[in-house]
This record gives sequence, C-alpha cells and structure tokens, in this order.
Amino acid sequence: MGMVQEFKDFALKSNFIDMATGIIIGGAVGTVVKSLVSDIIMPPIGLAIGGIDFSKLSLTLQDKVGDKEAVAINYGSFINNMISFLIIMGAVFMIIKMVNAAKDKFEKEEEAKPATPDPQVAVLTEIRDLLAKNKA
Repeated sequence: MGMVQEFKDFALKSNFIDMATGIIIGGAVGTVVKSLVSDIIMPPIGLAIGGIDFSKLSLTLQDKVGDKEAVAINYGSFINNMISFLIIMGAVFMIIKMVNAAKDKFEKEEEAKPATPDPQVAVLTEIRDLLAKNKA
C-alpha cells in the first residue's frame, strides 16, 4: 500500500475529522473561557481584594537596562490561566457527569423493557409444547 493511500485512509476513514472538529471547537471554547476569566471574573475578584489586576502581577528579577527588556516572572498571568483551567475542567466535569447520567438512565430503561422473544424461538417453543402434548 502506498503512502498516499495510507494517508487517504487515515484522513477519510479514521476519526481524524472528529478529532479535528474537537480541536477547533476546543480552541474556540478556550478563547471564550479566557475572555470570561480575564474580562468578567478577574475584575470583581481584583476589586474585592483591593483593586489588584492579576494580569499585571509580576516579580521583577532584573530591571530594564538600555535596550534590554526587564526580566520578570509574571505570576499574575499564571493565576489567570489557572482560573481558566479550573473553569474549563469544571465545565468538562459537568458535561461528562450529565452524559453519564443520561447514559445510565438509558441503560436502566433498556433493562426495564421486557425482552421480546425472537419469533423463531417462539415458533420452536410452540412446536415443542405441541409435541409434548402429543406424547402424553
């Protein structure tokens, strides 16, 4: 099998399209969550603890010297990213929890349904019963 055919099989027959769709949607959701954290959640939190803007929090290791930029650890950005991560994880957890609950409910409904016998089995059972009556 040639390399082109293998690539075609991978692109068209595998879960490649589903995976690509998930990655694109994930990127879009990431952008929305980043905006939610930066623009909606962090300003009230910063205000509540004294007007601190987390995104600007940093620890300067070396000041700017001439053309050399300052060297700093931007731990405020890290705090924002951790909050974004926690929000995303919470959302994913809730989605998985809802999907599992729906799946469990569906499985319980399926188990509760009486099993309908196979028509062939029903006919064979009738024949067996008739043969048993004729022997008696």
